[in-house]
Amino acid sequence: METTARQYLTAIRQAEVNLNLYSLAVFINHDQLNLSVFPAELLAGKPLLIFVESFAYATHIPHHKQKLVYILSAQRHFAIACYEQGYPVYTVFTLGYHADGVREILTQYPQLRTIAMQPSEWDSRWRLEKLRQEMGDRLTIIANGFFMANLEEFQHKIKKNYRLETFYRAMRKATGYLMREGKPEGGKWNYDKDNRKPLPKKITLPAIPRFSPDAITQEVIALVTQHLPNNFGRLDQFNFAVTHSQALLLLKDFIEHRLARFGAYEDAIKTGEPFLFHSVLSLYLNNGLLLPQQVCMAVLSAYAEGKAPLNSVEGFIRQVIGWREYIRVYYEAMMPEVRHSNYFGFTYGLPECYWSGNTDLACLKDALSHVINYGYSHHIQRLMVLSNFSNLTFTNPQALNQWFWFAYVDAYEWVELPNVLGMATFADGGILASKPYVAGGNYIHKMSDCCRQCPYDVKQKTGDRACPFNYLYWHFVDRHREVFMENGRVSLMTQMYDQKDDREKEAIRQSAVQFITRLPRYNGSLGHH
Repeated sequence: METTARQYLTAIRQAEVNLNLYSLAVFINHDQLNLSVFPAELLAGKPLLIFVESFAYATHIPHHKQKLVYILSAQRHFAIACYEQGYPVYTVFTLGYHADGVREILTQYPQLRTIAMQPSEWDSRWRLEKLRQEMGDRLTIIANGFFMANLEEFQHKIKKNYRLETFYRAMRKATGYLMREGKPEGGKWNYDKDNRKPLPKKITLPAIPRFSPDAITQEVIALVTQHLPNNFGRLDQFNFAVTHSQALLLLKDFIEHRLARFGAYEDAIKTGEPFLFHSVLSLYLNNGLLLPQQVCMAVLSAYAEGKAPLNSVEGFIRQVIGWREYIRVYYEAMMPEVRHSNYFGFTYGLPECYWSGNTDLACLKDALSHVINYGYSHHIQRLMVLSNFSNLTFTNPQALNQWFWFAYVDAYEWVELPNVLGMATFADGGILASKPYVAGGNYIHKMSDCCRQCPYDVKQKTGDRACPFNYLYWHFVDRHREVFMENGRVSLMTQMYDQKDDREKEAIRQSAVQFITRLPRYNGSLGHH
């Protein structure tokens, strides 16, 4: 869709719509950019659509600059698309939150009744519910339709030992995806064991299509640059899709050029390559430019046509209808108490390098550079580098949680909080994950090329030249052995540590304590473990 900033001004600005002429409006939240999810009868008469641009939401945490540009540009493009489809469109700009913008409209126009879809994020939902209580029957909140899992069926099941695999199998049966006569395609539910290959040294990595910012996006870039220059991340690399049609092109490109090899190499890391064979579609799923059913059906069609092997297709489907839906159910079941979870009691501040990117650890530096430059890194860098390092240095999981929230373009609280506090840091004490996700340098060496470019030696276990992940890992195992002892999968680690002689144990302890206490922390403040 070719648009200009002039068209945006003409189509959207408040002066173009006389709200006195309307009795019904539908509020479209910034992460609900798809009218097909709203009830057809609600949209039958093409009601007034309200969009809110919220300064408070943009500034309550220092969101990545590219994230702010993406959210606002996608919303503006979607508003224009709605206008071009014949909907009257009204945008309100507020210094408050989105609910405050809706309040301003309802207060100014007493004849207007508004319908809104329940927000995905807890605070936005709470503010909208508070407004509903103020306005009575002038504001109606309908169920959120952007997810596939039935909350009533699954929400009460979230407790210790209700794992992803159980949920995923239920979702496969419910959707029929990759099912054949009631049994899983290929005879197995999960092909994860086939999806752990390191990247071959000589392999061609396909480029992802780039979208040059149009006039509307350029206008948003200028706004963010002018008003929020100190927010996290760089802005000169922005090239995300901002329309439904552009997102569809990226889905098609992923299926044609990356899906076939996605599965085998989804856990691999290569220095300087943030995307590899990943879809990079999560940000479009998380604001409605793409829908989970739509993405799954496209991938399943490719499988039916023989364009991708089962291990890749199943791995992708598991991420969408399995993991993505599972963590959303977890969020609904565990909020708001889970926000304060900190099972290990870590209180150290976030390592300063997470903000600056300055570190001599090659794997950490590479992962952070992707986040700073693109607001993105793939899931293994998120889990086994960034979260792993945070855990091993006894960082407060709340600090890491907030960093993930503002640092990633695809991050909303409902998706990042379960991943960080539930899975990555074990902060919830084992409700979501069965074990802490920590590992020594050998895992990173096996799955990446980072160690060859690092000043530390991954083969050394202690001392100044040793890979810090090595002694930090064993120190973590010793300090938190009760968690490892409870889990058969990792209880062997405590036994291996106990077999070390006292001299090696003391060297591990000294190296780890020295590293942890000397590590520069964000804002220069050090907590105490």
